[in-house]
Amino acid sequence: MDDVPPPVAVIMPVLNEEQHLAEAVAAITGQDYPGELQIALALGPSTDATDEVAQRLRADDPRILLVPNPTGKTPAGLNAALAATTHPIVVRVDGHALLPADYISTAVEVLQRTGADNVGGVMAAEGVTDFERAVACAMRSPLGVGAASFHTGGEEGPALTVYLGAFRREALERVGGYDEAYVRAQDWEMNHRIRESGGVIWFTPGMEVTYRPRSTVKALATQYLQYGRWRREIMRQHPQTVSLRYLAPPAAVAGLAGSAAFAVIGTMARRKHAWLGVLPLVSYAAAVSAGGWVISRGEPAAVRARVPLALATMHMSWGVGFLASPRDLR
Repeated sequence: MDDVPPPVAVIMPVLNEEQHLAEAVAAITGQDYPGELQIALALGPSTDATDEVAQRLRADDPRILLVPNPTGKTPAGLNAALAATTHPIVVRVDGHALLPADYISTAVEVLQRTGADNVGGVMAAEGVTDFERAVACAMRSPLGVGAASFHTGGEEGPALTVYLGAFRREALERVGGYDEAYVRAQDWEMNHRIRESGGVIWFTPGMEVTYRPRSTVKALATQYLQYGRWRREIMRQHPQTVSLRYLAPPAAVAGLAGSAAFAVIGTMARRKHAWLGVLPLVSYAAAVSAGGWVISRGEPAAVRARVPLALATMHMSWGVGFLASPRDLR
């Protein structure tokens, strides 16, 4: 019958998610979708109690499948979960993501209405601690992440990529699944191949997913360092994807590093105008401070004070990662 909802497979790579896994899975099992669900958890070699949590969840709900992912790498886990499921629509979820109750229903409706191969929405960053909330402010603003609609929102329509996504299985199979060489940026790279094959990636603000940002400066820096490294690799493999938005952070890092070197060397050599090298550094600090204060309107002072640090960490780490990305990264 035409009105029977299509069966949906939910795939989730899991590694060291003891703290968040039960909540993330509860958001899936609590969906209002009336159709059949499969839920495949691809378990990496966690060093916490993630596997025990997963076993308890499996015992409570027969729709949950536990799939081994020995490497722990996200794309390998996604491919393993994909192979273990059979349903024609595939919803990709992360252990840090909390789906709203109507997420799958909305995804299926948009897929059927638009004919797209992948639909997705907004990565709605929400923090708990002061620093997490500061990072969330940065992640929701073009000042922090550029103008990507899945970060900042926008009108429904075709997009280069979306957050997570709900796919037609045939589209994933058409392009050979996720490229397991991409430890990061595998979603963007996958969506690029789908678009190159003639498919459509569709953004809709109606699919909003709560995302928990990193909780420390070190964790945030590591995350964005990896983003920069793998974005450079995508540009190597797909040169047509180069854009000014992706070149801005490495350009900023190079410019600020050059200015700092000019100031230090000039001062050591007692050059008269060595102090001019400090101006770009001061200007950048002033820009992220003023911008951070603006984009965090409505937040407590303790959060607003941390937004410039979050912005600078994201910009500089991404830029350094891009510049230091080795040619043999894949």
